[in-house]
Amino acid sequence: MNNLVNELQLKIEKLENEISFKNGLISILSHDSKELFGNFLWLIEALEQKTISEEDFFKLLPQVKSDARKNLQSVQDSTAWLKTQYGEFKIKPVKIMVMDLFYHLEEKYAAKLKEKSIKFYFKGESDSFLTTDRLLLEYVLDKIFNNAIKYSLPGQDIYLQEVTSGDQVILNVIDFGTGMNEKYLSTIFSYDNPVFQGTAGEKGAGLSLKIVKNFISLLHGNIQIISAENKGTTVSLFFT
Repeated sequence: MNNLVNELQLKIEKLENEISFKNGLISILSHDSKELFGNFLWLIEALEQKTISEEDFFKLLPQVKSDARKNLQSVQDSTAWLKTQYGEFKIKPVKIMVMDLFYHLEEKYAAKLKEKSIKFYFKGESDSFLTTDRLLLEYVLDKIFNNAIKYSLPGQDIYLQEVTSGDQVILNVIDFGTGMNEKYLSTIFSYDNPVFQGTAGEKGAGLSLKIVKNFISLLHGNIQIISAENKGTTVSLFFT
């Protein structure tokens, strides 16, 4: 009887988490879309009615472009999540060399790394590997690594570190950037956490990490974030 009750409680908690995640996703997409298109329509109408000069109109376009990029990222993130919810999507565990993940990040983010003069290094055994779904894991690492670049100052270093402990493989993405205050860290996966600007003014919708946590759950792994203001952030992914 106790086992049945515990099993039901776990299922209820899982459903509650899924409902919270989906409601939060809808809330973010709705808010961002209204904000973006509302601001854009206001600008166009102001220009048509000549309540704003062409000079001021063009001055405001960079902000509209920034908002559009943020909104597009939200759509892309939610699309990635939707692929795991419909159709015949199934986790496809494959053997993945950790060095391949390092090279994937190094190549994909070469321009951003160069733009900020950031050096990217690998720490760990060069022949280490893990068995999991490549699509989801690469998405997770992409988002974490993109944040590491976003919140790093020019000339700083970023590491992808692999640690094997028994049957467990731990991947750490380590940066020495702006970090965050402990009071914000505790709300990083909630839907009311603040959205931070990157060191070069980059913006995010705050959605990626929420989907990252959801994907890590699908992979039966865990995620831990350790951060200190002005000292950097370490994001650890645990796989068995």
